[in-house]
Amino acid sequence: MDFLLHNGVTVLGQWISFAELAGQVFALAVVFLAQRRTLWTWPVQVGATVLLFSVYISAHLGGLATRQVAILAISIYGWWAWSRRSDPVYGVVVRKGRLGERLAMLGAFAIGTTAMALVLEALNASWAPWPDAAIFVGTLVAFAAQGAGLVEFWLVWLVVDAIGVPLQLSSGLYFSAAVYIVFAGLVVHGWWSWNRTAKQVRTAPSGVSAAAR
Repeated sequence: MDFLLHNGVTVLGQWISFAELAGQVFALAVVFLAQRRTLWTWPVQVGATVLLFSVYISAHLGGLATRQVAILAISIYGWWAWSRRSDPVYGVVVRKGRLGERLAMLGAFAIGTTAMALVLEALNASWAPWPDAAIFVGTLVAFAAQGAGLVEFWLVWLVVDAIGVPLQLSSGLYFSAAVYIVFAGLVVHGWWSWNRTAKQVRTAPSGVSAAAR
């Protein structure tokens, strides 16, 4: 891993470690795969998690580093959940969240961000505890909702992207910031795709998606 962290390439005058480059390419692949609701989403995410953990530790971003550990656990859950919720016609079944689920996501984001920011401040684990915490908690909420097949997880990712771009730029991780911008475009398309599929599953005859119930 030291080789990947201390060696890299220069793009448009900015040096990028091989670890950051590979980790972000893997992360982009995860969004691409998630749009298509394939189980490959999760093993690729595991690879991105390992690489980006090392990148964020070296950049003294404790929240972003710690979230990779949590993402690993959620990825295992998501892999298990998606393998159990497949449909012969629509693949992994997705749906819009109920009001209670949406409120739970919002509450988890708000309360979790506050608690995490206070912890990061107390431990002096990040130079930008509040955005660092928001990205940490938002990522967990998004992945948990993705594992549950909720369309709204894409909207959570948009919030994470909006916070992540300026934080990455301020940290000197310019390639990662550019990747976050690309993420935003993929996320919008993913939301549209999942939303359309959710409507198709909801209106399909009961026998078509019986395997998902």
